[in-house]
Amino acid sequence: MKLDYKKIHTLGDLKAAGYETKSVKDELRDNLIEKIKKGEDAFPGVWGYEDTVIPELERAILSRHNINLLGLRGQAKTRLAHLMVNLLDEYIPVVEGSEINDDPMKPMSRYAMELIKEKGDDTPVTWMHKDERFAEKLATPDVTVADLIGDVDPIKAANLKLSYADDRVIHFGMIPRANRCIFVINELPDLQARIQVSLFNILEEGDIQIRGFKLRLPLDIQFVFTANPEDYTNRGSIVTPLKDRIGSQILTHYPDDIEIARKITEQEAKLDSRQTDAVYVPDLAKDLLEQIIFEARKSEYVDAKSGVSARTSITAFENLLSTAELRSLLNGGDHTMVRLSDFLGIIPAITGKIELVYEGEQEGADGVAAILIDDAVKSLFPEYFPKINKLERKDEETVYDELLHWFFQGEGIELMDDFTDEEYKRALDSIPALNQLLKDHQPDYDVKDVYFLKELLLWGLVSYKKLNKQRFTDGFEFKDLYSSFLKDI
Repeated sequence: MKLDYKKIHTLGDLKAAGYETKSVKDELRDNLIEKIKKGEDAFPGVWGYEDTVIPELERAILSRHNINLLGLRGQAKTRLAHLMVNLLDEYIPVVEGSEINDDPMKPMSRYAMELIKEKGDDTPVTWMHKDERFAEKLATPDVTVADLIGDVDPIKAANLKLSYADDRVIHFGMIPRANRCIFVINELPDLQARIQVSLFNILEEGDIQIRGFKLRLPLDIQFVFTANPEDYTNRGSIVTPLKDRIGSQILTHYPDDIEIARKITEQEAKLDSRQTDAVYVPDLAKDLLEQIIFEARKSEYVDAKSGVSARTSITAFENLLSTAELRSLLNGGDHTMVRLSDFLGIIPAITGKIELVYEGEQEGADGVAAILIDDAVKSLFPEYFPKINKLERKDEETVYDELLHWFFQGEGIELMDDFTDEEYKRALDSIPALNQLLKDHQPDYDVKDVYFLKELLLWGLVSYKKLNKQRFTDGFEFKDLYSSFLKDI
């Protein structure tokens, strides 16, 4: 039932309008049903979960369950919880001045009951918007029962001249103050076991105990917990009786393919419009960026149990554009395009977000990031050019022979970091065999992206050990694989 909240100011007005009390779980359920019937997306902006997480979450909401979202870092767990706010009613009535958002039709606090007893139908009512009905707490070892549930307030007792035996001296914690709201506890296993125990009665019986006061407060709360599987072994665990009281545990996951990963990155990256106007990013560069993160998630150097957050690709994308933009600014230009060599600029965005195993620590974070870039190039290479077999017969001809012969006969090519776009293109165009390979195998490729593809071809031949790539302080040099060895003879 839709009410004209602008015209309802008292309990009497509310009764006259025919308002009926509804629990927060029923609100979520009813509004989800409406969205499903209308074919609307209940969780917009969340990609890759359409056939996995979202149906399970919808089933949990329809079942009126408290929910635990279990998954690695950067899997949109908190975002899903935030989006549940969209399934709440636009406004709900609240007894004016109530600390715990008392429903005027079903008051539970001493304050609300005494106010209604005193004023009756003239009890003032305020309206609470759905955006105000979301509370969140990060579970840390220093969280106390007083923070979550409440405690006796000696200052309140002194000011009101009340005995500590009077329940009016209680100061309510975050959970009672989130009555009729969605309450999220992030990283639940980090919460000390004794604090988790304090949630038992709230989840099941609906009463709370504060310093000897046993208050029968049937709190109306939709709990959403988030947890990382790694936490179960490294920092703590969810105590068994608490898990038993959580209706649905839903496993989240990382994107299954590059297309979905790109959608997430482009949606979440915080970019200046002037930056996006000044820097052109080829589609291949976007695919390569996501492939680097896919390589990280299966790398022998990276701790798979810790995961590689989707935030890694988001911040890497921001760094990638900034690297190209900085070069353009230093060259006095107002427009440029991303180059493959610009990917060195994303290394700081990777190293701070991956946990390395022992072998990775030996390589060093920067070294692992560089390996991941090379692995990503190697993975994408066969999608654009003929595959290079690991084992080849002696004297077997390949489509790359002419290009490799060009490098064998010459001094190679330098691609400096500070090259202008014209110098960069001129250097790549100076290799006839490179141009011919693109003409033969990618004749219809977008002309704006051709130079990035040329660079990918060179990096790919390096990753397959057909060419040699050396990094200088201010650029790269591509040479024949054996040229330096022959010169030393």
